[in-house]
Amino acid sequence: MKKLKLYQDSVLDALRGQGDPLGDSTARFLFDHPDWIERINEWNMIPDQDVFHILPLNLQDYFSAFKKSPSWLQPKQVRMAQVFFEKEGNLYLSLLGFYALPYCYAFADGAQVLVRSKRITEEIGMRLSETALFLLDSFRPGTFLGQNEALFTLSKVRLIHAFSRLFILKYAKDWELAWGQPINQEDMIGTNLAFSLLVMRGMEKVGRYPGKEMAEAVMHYWKVIGYYLGIDITYWPDTAKEAFELEKIIRRRHLKTSEAGLILIQALLGYYKSAVKDPVLANREASLMAYFIGKEAAAVLQLKAGQELPKEVLGLLLNLSFFRQYGLGSSYEKTRRIFFEQTQMQFGRIPQLLLPARKRT
Repeated sequence: MKKLKLYQDSVLDALRGQGDPLGDSTARFLFDHPDWIERINEWNMIPDQDVFHILPLNLQDYFSAFKKSPSWLQPKQVRMAQVFFEKEGNLYLSLLGFYALPYCYAFADGAQVLVRSKRITEEIGMRLSETALFLLDSFRPGTFLGQNEALFTLSKVRLIHAFSRLFILKYAKDWELAWGQPINQEDMIGTNLAFSLLVMRGMEKVGRYPGKEMAEAVMHYWKVIGYYLGIDITYWPDTAKEAFELEKIIRRRHLKTSEAGLILIQALLGYYKSAVKDPVLANREASLMAYFIGKEAAAVLQLKAGQELPKEVLGLLLNLSFFRQYGLGSSYEKTRRIFFEQTQMQFGRIPQLLLPARKRT
């Protein structure tokens, strides 16, 4: 409860002006040295120590940050969160698509960044698959406990965010200072809350809430993820009460209708209408979103709620339909395998998390 005093408008206003110094300086270096972007995109892991010394100092400094484990990491909670994802990964990803992402679109200032990426509106299916890949990599069993393959994924996502800040501030003539820094600290914290706290709320809405202990383990897991993504974890909630209060104040500050948010939600709905073939879910996409995000956010996004379904039916629909993971039993490897099979079938390729290439001049 000690962090509640931090959750004030003046503090959050200051966070809107802050990016990620380490990520931003590395993105500037890579912008000036595009050869290294191509090389990093060819890697499948952070270089081992025996070749680490040949990297430019800028990259040594950056990737060194991913070789250090935070002193406050709680192994028990990390393992709990990974076991939970292994059991509920399919539903977790479904709630990401039908709850967490639409909810983010209802926050006007943060939506301004997303709408400026044409891939969000023109290649939304692949963009959603890349987000799902980020989740799958982040929750790989053993991550943060000696299995560090996922840290390379986090290092790339952090740089992708930094490149977005760089490109918007450099090239977007219509960016308004009132929106804050693109992908600022408050917005990154809010997004992480959407991917953790709101998913737990979604579990409760479908009658699958795992309990306070597990929910706080998931919150701790996202604290670790946030640490590696460049979030100032000073402000990250450590208790369910702190998470509740922080999300509430961010919602009060930013939940409002915007052209950007409406463009994003219509693009998402359009994708679901074309991609989700399950007849039981057909034409229920908007109703599902409205049910999860609640009346206030639904009104902001101009979503009309339909007939409310029982919790048990909602959970069954989401669990069976998002990646069509039919059959009994669930595991991390099964969820990952089916995800890749279905993205390959739908897009003709599997998703990759790549730094934006820049043509050399």
